[in-house]
Amino acid sequence: MTGSWFQKQFTLPARSRGSYLITDEVVGALPELKNYKVGILHLFVQHTSCALSLNENWDDDVRADMSDALDRIAPEAGPKGQELYRHSAEGPDDMPVSTVFFLLPSLSVAVALT
Repeated sequence: MTGSWFQKQFTLPARSRGSYLITDEVVGALPELKNYKVGILHLFVQHTSCALSLNENWDDDVRADMSDALDRIAPEAGPKGQELYRHSAEGPDDMPVSTVFFLLPSLSVAVALT
């Protein structure tokens, strides 16, 4: 296909904090991709407690190591279980996850005007 594009919204299931491989789910939700040989896929997440990143997938330990590293950068609690964040009305994991989302680099940034 030349000079064409499409937009589609799909939902992934909610998951607990962690790093997840979602390639198969994205490809499954976008069967139209098989019609393209070259192009750009822009994924946009509407929830502020979720972030997207690109990583290698050769070894499952990469995702586990990434989750461990992000947990060290933005832990849910201090070493003795003490609260680390003032905002906790949405649960103890809200601010650590929001912090991780803020720190992760993006390949592109999308702003939804609604």
